[in-house]
Amino acid sequence: MILEFIPSPPVEWAAFHLGPLTIRAYSLWILAGIFFALWLTSKRWVERGGKAEVIGDVGFWAIPFGIIGGRLYHVISTPGPYFGEGGNPWNAFKIWEGGLGIWGAIALGVLGAYIGARRYKVSFLTFIDAAAPGILVAQAIGRMGNYFNQELFGGPTDLPWALQIDPAFRPDGFEQFATFHPTFLYEMIWNLAGAALIVYLDKRLDLRGGRVFWLYVVVYVTGRLWIETVRIDTAVHFFGIRVNVFVSVAMLTLGVVAFVWTGLRQRGKERAPRETLAATPTEDPVEA
Repeated sequence: MILEFIPSPPVEWAAFHLGPLTIRAYSLWILAGIFFALWLTSKRWVERGGKAEVIGDVGFWAIPFGIIGGRLYHVISTPGPYFGEGGNPWNAFKIWEGGLGIWGAIALGVLGAYIGARRYKVSFLTFIDAAAPGILVAQAIGRMGNYFNQELFGGPTDLPWALQIDPAFRPDGFEQFATFHPTFLYEMIWNLAGAALIVYLDKRLDLRGGRVFWLYVVVYVTGRLWIETVRIDTAVHFFGIRVNVFVSVAMLTLGVVAFVWTGLRQRGKERAPRETLAATPTEDPVEA
């Protein structure tokens, strides 16, 4: 049997109860992404001569910072449900109901990683290079949470891979449409392919010094840029264009410049062995 569209999960699958505790599918997919990212980062770190336990130590700082940053960005860039007419500011704290902005997650997550790397005296740049592909896969896994929540989809379409959305989740003005672009799926496929490309280029070109991380930014933003133009969820607009489009353009420019600059910087100095990950107390971990 050939499906004419992708069915959405039953509403009751979005959450289930264990006694007084409510378990939400969105949270489980986010956690699954985090655990996979930690596993892949640890594997790549050990390949570079590091100790696996360091990943948990630095991750202890990076993960909470990333979650807080993601929530802050989401609330700031989509203030309507929280501070608009009929909104409830207290809902901004209900992170389990969905809503993480990737740019805030990256910004504060990197800050947390920097603090953790300094605290445990390891190379910050090597850490974010090791983590980059895993972050992209984690983002892909996390998009399944949007699927279960029936959120963040694109405009109406009747393509064979269109996503069926229940009437209760259709935005105002789109009530008459039943199927929409499955942007969660578009981003999943893009992110997984991008992670594989990054791992391949890292091995082929022997990238380091933060270049893997900046390559991650370039790859991810390139996909996010066009996906943003498809989505129809509530968002702040500037000159009729979603703010996230402007942010994506800015991040793509920054990523390309930083990738080229770090490459020239690495070429201009003697390259240390990749196994040198730990920094002594007198060394600057960021420069290791």
